[in-house]
Amino acid sequence: MGETGKGSIFLFTDGACSGNPGPGGYAAILRYGRYEKEFSGGFRLTTNNRMELLAVITGLEAIRWEHATVEVYSDSSYVVNAVTKGWLEKWMATGFSKKKNEDLWRRYMAASARHNVSFHWIKGHAGHPENERCDALAVAAYSKEGLPEDEGYDPE
Repeated sequence: MGETGKGSIFLFTDGACSGNPGPGGYAAILRYGRYEKEFSGGFRLTTNNRMELLAVITGLEAIRWEHATVEVYSDSSYVVNAVTKGWLEKWMATGFSKKKNEDLWRRYMAASARHNVSFHWIKGHAGHPENERCDALAVAAYSKEGLPEDEGYDPE
């Protein structure tokens, strides 16, 4: 239940790219009771997987209290499966040997360690209102002029 007397925080996320790699954006909606906050951002050159993961990280990092119960809703099989099927644990055990996005996975581990996080996979572009909103925010974010560089992106 997180901190005493507090219910779940719902985190809806999505990432998008125009090309893969290409300009990319991420978005998250945090909902707790009647409170809601949206986050989004974009990069000049990145990948869809990086944006999907960054959306989750951004939402988790925005939670102000410790030990929150967070239910993440994502259409990213990459992110959801990495956490729920033990891939991330295996990658950590091998020192992320030749795995992409190590920088973001390490950031995710730090952000998620503060909370009790569970994941729910949802089908993308299937009319889920929060997923559709996150997609629109992510696309808008990568459509802006003067996007920064995704310094963690490695095209190799």
